[in-house]
Amino acid sequence: MFVTDTVDTACLVPIGGVVFGILLFFLDVSKPGTPILTGLKKIDWIGGVLIIGSVLMVLLALDFGNVVFPWSSATVICLLVFGVVVLALFVVNEWKFATEPIIPLHIFSNKSSSAAFGVYSCNFYVFIGLAYYLPLYSQSVLGANALDSGIHLLPLIVACSLSAAFAGVFIQKTGKYLRIMYAGQVLNLLGIGLFVYLPFEKNLAKLFVFQILVGLGVGMNIEPPLLAVQAVNAERDTAAVVATMSFVRSIANAISIVVGGVIFQNDMTAANPGLVKELGAHVAQNFNGDQALAKVDVIRILPQEQQLVVRQTFFHSLRAVWIMVSNICYFSLSSIVGTNKMNKVPNFKLRHRAGQQ
Repeated sequence: MFVTDTVDTACLVPIGGVVFGILLFFLDVSKPGTPILTGLKKIDWIGGVLIIGSVLMVLLALDFGNVVFPWSSATVICLLVFGVVVLALFVVNEWKFATEPIIPLHIFSNKSSSAAFGVYSCNFYVFIGLAYYLPLYSQSVLGANALDSGIHLLPLIVACSLSAAFAGVFIQKTGKYLRIMYAGQVLNLLGIGLFVYLPFEKNLAKLFVFQILVGLGVGMNIEPPLLAVQAVNAERDTAAVVATMSFVRSIANAISIVVGGVIFQNDMTAANPGLVKELGAHVAQNFNGDQALAKVDVIRILPQEQQLVVRQTFFHSLRAVWIMVSNICYFSLSSIVGTNKMNKVPNFKLRHRAGQQ
């Protein structure tokens, strides 16, 4: 956030280059000695192309909907339809044809495994939804600069880190993970539900407490779902489970940002006629649809009366995002009911996780 306010972001490029060099020369990675051509032949290239194409089409459709094109437009409909069709082809390829599937479908065959995948994806959906849109809330509604908006996010990050560490220690000591998952989901739902009722007036105490509740809940559900999936699958599937979990997390992150953006932009578009009456068409166009995200700094140069109107509009549009995220929390809490009664991780799982750490 300091870089955003004071330094050009281009300075991050050489920093990234230095870090890449350190990783390249000093990261100790086991080398199985597989020839390059043999390794390339084992990759499921068809599956990779299909899943990438499917995800891109669906995300583009969600991003374009009612912003670039109407939802009823041929572009959006075709992207959604063909995205789903290509996803179906991916499933068929993984099921029938791939000798080394990217995502082995049998890891979803158990009800508990599927539920854990759902909890894991929803957990990161919630986290990214808040981590991405809370700085926007701080800057647009509270009038904070980029540095202060980053500081406002610290309660969420710190609480998440501490609760994740606690969950790891608890599971390592007891071998039980379901209790942690239930507690985390309840805290998530409680915290996000309180965000919906966050007042328009600046109240950092409430903002920080609500973030702490969500951070505690998110942190508690970083490790347990992964262990839950490993507990109901064979040890030989551990690598596939971890890789699939990472993929699911990435997709959940992307969808959270896109869907949140669509909801926010649609609300800003719907509120724009009212802004035109209060601010005039020239000023109001800065806060119409997708322009609103890029023109937050314009709020500061407006007269106080106009600032109040714009900040209230941002507040109500972001409230719609909090409601969407709270629905995901409810779905996640409901899906955890699908886990079975086995709430203790087998010993070899704990040893494996300890070895990874």
